[in-house]
Amino acid sequence: MTSHNDYPPEKKIPATHEIVLNHGNKSVSAVALDPSGSRLVTGGYDFDVRFWDFAAMDPSLNSFRSFQPFECHQIRTLQYSITGDRILMVAAKPQAKVVDRDGFEVMECVKGDQYIVDMAKTKGHTAMLNGGCWNPKVKEEFITCANDGTVRLWDVNQAWKQQQVIKFRGQGGQKTNPTCCVYSRDAKLIGAGCQDGSIQLWDMKRPLVRPTYQQKNAHGMGTDTSCITFSYDNLIFVTRGGDDTMKSWDLRNFKRPVNVVTGLESFYPVAECCFSPDDQMILAGQSVRREQEGKLMFYDRHTFKKITELECGQGSVVRCMWHPKLNQIIIGSGSGLAKVFYDPNRSHRGAKLCMVKKRRKRVEPDIVKSEHIVAPVMSRRGRHRNREEPQEIMAYKKQMKDRQDPVKSRKPDLPIKQGQGGRIAAGGSTLSRYVAINIALTKKVDPNISARDAILRHAKDAEENPLWIAPAYKHTQPNPIFHESDEEEEEEEGGPSWSKKAKLDSASKK
Repeated sequence: MTSHNDYPPEKKIPATHEIVLNHGNKSVSAVALDPSGSRLVTGGYDFDVRFWDFAAMDPSLNSFRSFQPFECHQIRTLQYSITGDRILMVAAKPQAKVVDRDGFEVMECVKGDQYIVDMAKTKGHTAMLNGGCWNPKVKEEFITCANDGTVRLWDVNQAWKQQQVIKFRGQGGQKTNPTCCVYSRDAKLIGAGCQDGSIQLWDMKRPLVRPTYQQKNAHGMGTDTSCITFSYDNLIFVTRGGDDTMKSWDLRNFKRPVNVVTGLESFYPVAECCFSPDDQMILAGQSVRREQEGKLMFYDRHTFKKITELECGQGSVVRCMWHPKLNQIIIGSGSGLAKVFYDPNRSHRGAKLCMVKKRRKRVEPDIVKSEHIVAPVMSRRGRHRNREEPQEIMAYKKQMKDRQDPVKSRKPDLPIKQGQGGRIAAGGSTLSRYVAINIALTKKVDPNISARDAILRHAKDAEENPLWIAPAYKHTQPNPIFHESDEEEEEEEGGPSWSKKAKLDSASKK
């Protein structure tokens, strides 16, 4: 009996069956599976993040949650922590997020001050993020790289400031931006690919001032290195550049690459490559034009010879991963689909769980809605004889008649054309107007009399029938004493005395 290791490499690929998960209309730029392999997370250029649960899905293959954690920013990286309880989300904005398994936010990295020149003095990134990665040994630490030329180390429990800052310099000491970052399998090294085509690796036990390993001409100048991945034995690592090449490197001889693959087109800044679980093959997706068929390429680790290729349908293959526990391959395509390839004999759980279930039937409600059907009024010649029809017509006529009755139909009062705060439109829109119309204007005054006579005409009525003031002071008010003038006072005032004097003078002259 032949063992599993005696199979040829192409027979070890679990690709006899596949399921298709519809993420959206745009490219799927991020794919992540938790360590147990029960949940899948996909993110795309449509800003959405979808959660898929293999154990809860039926063959309809619907996600159980979808949301936009970064509003209008494209998703760049999704990755589960080593314990599977948290997810690192990186988008094209300066702040990364950490959410729990159900998508609820745990922390958000702080944004740095963009007006500070020294990037080591800021508390966070000041430009768009390009990638991120969890620490494979410490479950609460992760790194992010951005276009501000730095890689920053974060702690989940301290979102207000990064732990350490690594600044990248290219040829000639000029600032360069890291386009991808990754931890080594033993978490002793941090690797990053830069826009100037260089690859830099930093030893975590040394001061993060200069890179421990640096290859300045790893890929083409000015191209984006989209992926760096370490092998499971941690002896070599593979880089994929924007110059349509994929290279393997050995740290024991870092001057030149071990193997090189050319002609592997890459249209996306997040195009990925990964190792198989047995560490003998390398997977890489090929970018194609919109109407062409995308392919997933399999290469031998030691010789970089192409073993086989897997057709993945229309659209480019952007993301790819081979889960070691499930033995299933997951890809994210440029057509907005995420596909899971598996073999019923060699794969475990994952996509097999949802395909063996029966499709859920739609449960119809047992409630029967009763509607009141009103037959139209037709001429006696044209309508058919029916015993129930006259009763329906009579009920309809009675209903229409009741609607015309304001009491039975409970017709509300019509709105008033004038008035404020109450129904006083008949007497005026305000209280003063009401008094003026109903009291003052009802008793008209002759316009020919003087104002003094008009006021004194009420004096006799007020004296005989006092209404307000006089009854209140009837017992306490003293008798009024009015002033009366005499001739002596008039003479003192110079009134009539002047007239007498004038008469005497006129008489003496005569």
